[in-house]
This record gives sequence, C-alpha cells and structure tokens, in this order.
Amino acid sequence: MEKDKDFFEPAGLGMQTSGVRQANLRAILTLIAMNPGLSAAELSRRSKLAPQTVALLVDDLSKAGLLRAGEVLRGRRGQPATPYFINRSGAYTIGVEIGWRHIEAVLVNIGTEVLGQYRRDYPYPDARTIFNELGSVTRQLVAKLPAEERPKLIGLGIAAPNGIGRNVGLLDADPELGRSWNGIDMAAEAAKATGMNVQVFNDGNAACWAELIAHPAPRPTSFAYLLISTFIGAGIVAENTLWQGPTGNSANLGSMLVTDQHGDQNFVHLLSSIHALEQRLAGAGIQIPATTPMFWPWQDWEPHVSDWIADAAPALAKVITNTAAVIEYRTAVVDGVMPPAILDRMIEAIRESVAGLPTLTFDSPLVVKGHLGGSAPSAGAAYLPLYQRFFSRDMTHMSD
Repeated sequence: MEKDKDFFEPAGLGMQTSGVRQANLRAILTLIAMNPGLSAAELSRRSKLAPQTVALLVDDLSKAGLLRAGEVLRGRRGQPATPYFINRSGAYTIGVEIGWRHIEAVLVNIGTEVLGQYRRDYPYPDARTIFNELGSVTRQLVAKLPAEERPKLIGLGIAAPNGIGRNVGLLDADPELGRSWNGIDMAAEAAKATGMNVQVFNDGNAACWAELIAHPAPRPTSFAYLLISTFIGAGIVAENTLWQGPTGNSANLGSMLVTDQHGDQNFVHLLSSIHALEQRLAGAGIQIPATTPMFWPWQDWEPHVSDWIADAAPALAKVITNTAAVIEYRTAVVDGVMPPAILDRMIEAIRESVAGLPTLTFDSPLVVKGHLGGSAPSAGAAYLPLYQRFFSRDMTHMSD
C-alpha cells in the first residue's frame, strides 16, 4: 500500500536548473500560442525575462521545430521586428473517446487543427474487439501524415468513462460485455494494439479541457462543465487547474444525489442523461435509432422530450448551484450530443431552474452553451498530451 503523503511534502521539492529552463521555454511557447505574432521584445516584456534569455529560448524552440518566424515587420519605431508563431506541424497527437455508445478518434497538430477523424456507433463497448479496432483506426490516421512527419506524433490520448464494465447493467447490455472489461488495463492494451505511448483520461475531464481550449480569450480561470451524453460527463477547472483528483476521475458531478420532481433521491446520471431519455422513450414503446442522438427524430417524440427536459433541467441546476457553493466559479458550461435546438431548450430550462434556487453566500452562476458538443472528449484526449508535453509548468509534466 502506498504511503500517504503529507500536504506540505511537495513544497519540499526543489527545481534543478534544467527545470527552470523548461519552465521558461514553456512560458514563451504559451505566450506565442495565445498571442501569435509576438516579437522577441514583446515576449521579453510580457514574460519578464531578459531579452538575451528570450533570444536563447526562441532559438531553442525554433531548432526544436516548435516555432516559425514570420516576415520581418519594418516601418515601425526601432529595429525591424520578427514575429513568431507556433509551427503547427511541430507535433501531433491522436485523441480517442471510447464512449458508452461510440468510438471517436481525431488526429490533431499542436495548433489544434483537425487533420483526420473516425467515428463508429455501437450498443456498448466490447473489450474483446475495441482494441483491435483502435489499432486499425490509429494506423489509418497516422497514414494521413507524410512519412517525415510521423516521428513528431507524441502519443495517443484516450478519454473513457469510469467503470465501463461495472455499469453494463444500466444499458441493458449482454453481461458478457461487462465481464470482458474485467482486469483490463486500458493504457496497456491500447499501447499493445497501437505501438504508441498512451495516456488515459476520464472522459468528462478531457471534454472539460477541450472546452477550455475552445473558449475564446479571456478564458475563465474557474468553471464547471457538464456534457449531456449517454450519461453526464463533467469536469471542473478551479483556479487555473483542471481538477482531476488523485485517480483522475474527480469532478464526477453526474454521480451527485439530488431530489427529483417526485421528492425521491436519485443520481443526476439517471435523471438528466440521454440514457434517461432513452428509458422514457422505451417505456412509451418507441424504437430508438441505432445512431448518434444528433440525427434522432426529436420533433416526433413530443411530449416525451419536453417531459425529459422538465425533469433533467432542475437536477442539473442543483448540481451547478451546489458545486458553486463548494468551488467558487461564475460560469457553468453545458453542452450535449443532441441537436443545437434541443440543447438550447435544455440550457434555457436550466437557467430558469438555477434562477429559482436559493443561494446563501454567493450569486448564481451564469449558464452558457459549450463550443464542441459531442466531439469534446476525443478532442480533449488529443489536447491534454500536447499541453503536458509542451506547455504545462507542473513539475511532474516537466520531469517527463
């Protein structure tokens, strides 16, 4: 059993000179990523680093293929200035979501441009076949890169829900599919199938990170994120940090217990998710298409859809309000895998429910719509390895 660490133990760790340089390199790269076209003088001013230091850092980043110089800007005061930009072909990752109802993969570069995609819907993820498919998919995506660019592929990120095998019964799947996940080390199996370095992230955390990247500047330093999918994906950014917890599965807001419209205790996953709507439709004898909810005939399913929204929105509003009482934030981002018109109705109902809830020592958070919909988990699974490798100044990431 691993020995518990004291709260102040990390504060006793020093940083080698190489760590300071790594932190400075990442500071410069972050500034350029956020402000394309900065000159060395502007980088020095914003980073508070000496001009000579910045010149050396820019040179190192350029030699590493992560920066490119633009055309020299003339006609201004002082010496002509060279603008710097992220070299979008400097690094690549693949992000994969192994979801409850689908697998989705995306190839991106360090500039977050999408270079290739793959998606397949299924009733439930089967560990007996999913990793072979993952190997095939990644080979197809890698083939989209020129041969000389493939060494710049830094790895594979996987976004997946917690407890896939344990929760098979919720989806009425064959119990054998659930048992197929027993003892599976997802990272190890994926690495064996793909031959790549693999990191596994909670799907809600990955989606939350992708939302942060997609948010226009200035990005919020703290917010809660909810993705209405088969179940409720969720994440929290608190004081400039993605709150993943010791196991990477914290911020599971869908597992909160709330009082439903009948006064009973229930999990938000079972009240506000697409699965909750499916249960409602199945109870009415409606056959659900075996495809993404984006293409469902929502307009044909009234009043069931309206009834679902009426039950789902108050539950999500309680999650938003209760979480704000624990972690201060001004904004809650809600996104979903359904058509925009349905998501807009849900968000409006959540806003009304939030406004009707009492608060004691804080104002109600603003509820806003997300930017990426159902593609957020796979995008986040691609973005997080890039962030950790090139931008994060967390000591554990710089020591890799």
